[in-house]
Amino acid sequence: MKNDFWSVGHKPTLFAAFLYFDLSFMVWVLLGPLAVQISADLGLSAAQKGMMVATPILAGAILRIVMGVLVDHLQPKKAGLIGQLVVIIALTLAWYGGVHTYHQVLALGVVLGMAGAAFAVALPLASRWYPPEHQGTALGIAGAGNSGTALSALFAPGLAVIFGWNNVFGLAVIPLVFALVVYTIYAKDSPDCPPSKSLHQYLNVLKDKDAWWFMFFYSVTFGGFVGMAASLTLYFHDQYGLTPVVAGYFTAACVFAGSMVRPIGGNVADRLGGIRTLMVMYVVAASFLLLLSIGVSNVYLALLIVVIAMIALGMGNGAVFQLVPQRFRKEIGVMTGMVGMAGGVGGFYLASSLGYSKQLTGSYQTGLITFASLAILAIIGLSSVKKRWRTTWGSSAATTAKV
Repeated sequence: MKNDFWSVGHKPTLFAAFLYFDLSFMVWVLLGPLAVQISADLGLSAAQKGMMVATPILAGAILRIVMGVLVDHLQPKKAGLIGQLVVIIALTLAWYGGVHTYHQVLALGVVLGMAGAAFAVALPLASRWYPPEHQGTALGIAGAGNSGTALSALFAPGLAVIFGWNNVFGLAVIPLVFALVVYTIYAKDSPDCPPSKSLHQYLNVLKDKDAWWFMFFYSVTFGGFVGMAASLTLYFHDQYGLTPVVAGYFTAACVFAGSMVRPIGGNVADRLGGIRTLMVMYVVAASFLLLLSIGVSNVYLALLIVVIAMIALGMGNGAVFQLVPQRFRKEIGVMTGMVGMAGGVGGFYLASSLGYSKQLTGSYQTGLITFASLAILAIIGLSSVKKRWRTTWGSSAATTAKV
């Protein structure tokens, strides 16, 4: 390769973007790993549990558009500082005042959505420092902040047993303040920042059908990843009778696997092409989600199935964002927000549908089958656009990257 990845770009910014993304995602899905303990204390139904873990995901989806606009007008670093301060203040207030009702949990979930919106800051912050042939790797590393959801599952249930779940909100502020300091010192905006756009220009992006395709593709890969991350603690507890702490460990293993392979997915897409990589990942994810829906009596076999599905979804996340900057280089800020929003909507759908499926049918089967069907639709959609993409913006005359 003409330019080695580590000889280009800005590494302190890449690291700061990863850390900010990682710890923001840790608190974004915090209600999921705590759901067993919170629902026991507040007496929540299966549908309410599903809505509790899904609300931060939907709020994060919507707020990604807001953060995308702030990134465009204030530049990524300032937008990220605002987002981090909002989340720190909200968690501090929740810890100090206490959370006593279902509606208060939902209100906290809405504000935690701002942490999920970190996606719309961290990716443009990193992306703008790197040339087209290294986009998959750079955005894969920054996007590996998905691993924060594993930290939440790993530590939150155990801390809740020791200190009480409400105090976990206060404890979460400590690493967030550390990330804020690192971000403030090391993150830098790229000198290659496009000029801000008017509302009319934002809406023009949505007139491009490729924007909608990317939004749909990411709603399946990231939606599946974050929806499962938020729901797996409840799933393993309800389905196999695991304690909240052990269910959290199982969830952490699944989420960690799915998040750590995101850079690999981006790198494979750089080498083999994003379309080919994404197609394989959809096939694997759909197959294993359908296998899980059948019902597996052995909890360790279920764990293996979920891990493989999460790896496929995680690599798919990296592959989608190898393609997006090639097609929308000048609109990467707003497209990151739009595509990220769609991913959040997919996650909200999966998490909430699993809760309703459990309440209405007594099992998670219907929710899993429906989401696997969306992955199959994504395969069909990708097949329909691949020839056009490879002969227009993805042709060798238009880009040095493999599409």
